[in-house]
Amino acid sequence: MRPGNRVVGLGEAEEFIRRYHQELGRSDLLYPRLAEVRREIEDTGTYTQTPEELAFGARVAWRNSARCIGRLYWRSLQVRDRRHVTDAAEVAAECAAHLRTATNGGRIRPVITVFGPDDATGPDVLIWNEQLVRYAGHLRFEGGYTGDPRGYGLAELATGLGWRPPGGAFDVLPLVIETRRQGLRLFEIPGEDILEVPIAHPDFGWFEELGLRWHAVPAISNMRLRIGGISYSAAPFNGWYMGTEIGARNLCDTDRYDVLPDVGRRLGLDTSSDRTLWRDRALVEVNRAVLHSFDSAGVTIADHHTESERFLTHLAREELAGRSCPADWSWIVPPMSGALTPVFHRYYDEGRPSPDFHLDEAARLRAEGISPCPDPRLGTRTTLRRCPVWHG
Repeated sequence: MRPGNRVVGLGEAEEFIRRYHQELGRSDLLYPRLAEVRREIEDTGTYTQTPEELAFGARVAWRNSARCIGRLYWRSLQVRDRRHVTDAAEVAAECAAHLRTATNGGRIRPVITVFGPDDATGPDVLIWNEQLVRYAGHLRFEGGYTGDPRGYGLAELATGLGWRPPGGAFDVLPLVIETRRQGLRLFEIPGEDILEVPIAHPDFGWFEELGLRWHAVPAISNMRLRIGGISYSAAPFNGWYMGTEIGARNLCDTDRYDVLPDVGRRLGLDTSSDRTLWRDRALVEVNRAVLHSFDSAGVTIADHHTESERFLTHLAREELAGRSCPADWSWIVPPMSGALTPVFHRYYDEGRPSPDFHLDEAARLRAEGISPCPDPRLGTRTTLRRCPVWHG
């Protein structure tokens, strides 16, 4: 192996291999596997994880996800090993297949699809989208946005690459996939592979006039999965939604769909001052509508009270197993009625054990349609051009 070509640190690899054999009760196979991994790293700078090691590592990464409240079912994560897929069109097809598998007719299944690992020159496959399904934002001539402002940057990039959006409030963004060999490619997800839920209210018929809807599968696609020193830059994964993710954040944040002013007025609330708590009252009704709509459509969704209880069950199980359970309080506590949930009233371990998922700055920029390339001659916004140097 040439100096500088080592991708994987031996210590991190050995720690993972030991954990794998210890937790699965395969101690008799530990030392032969350790010797094999050491030889491979010394010879090539990295090593190839077995399908079983990959599946275990992905599940433990979910178990270690400090920002996820829904980790009780981490063992049920279905792992799709697609490390051999490097063609952009095939990557897009696998992403669509991921959505079909996860949707499961509305009974959402936790799924991860893992593409090839990074090597000494960076990733082989990148998915620029923040999630496999997100809605575009379109800048209005008179100011403001139609659709989701969070999706404006990627929509602008996709348009520069040839996408022709309808211009509505819920235009599903195409996949922007970059491969080392093919550069940036654009792929629309077939409509039949995307389950969406129209949002209605159990008591207010006018709520349907708002024309709201949301997609069923929250498949995050721009976080790096790191297992035993190996980074997988393209590894989309999903659980299922908690109602407040849609009803308190996606639809109600002022920099997203910002529906509260309209809902407050239609409810006849006094919106002249925040002191009337009109926002709080409207927020509850939006969240009631989200839960009602998903339940009526037969699509899996959790409420924040139930999910908080489940998280404490997970926490107790981890403590019983002698493991730490990292948790970011600001993400674990729901964005609505936090003090009414049991997760509010305690502190958590803030460590970041491995394996894990993490988001780097380059991935954040790509999700906004911005090139992470530092070359100022190319500008910052990537529309028709891409950085000629590979950056992971």
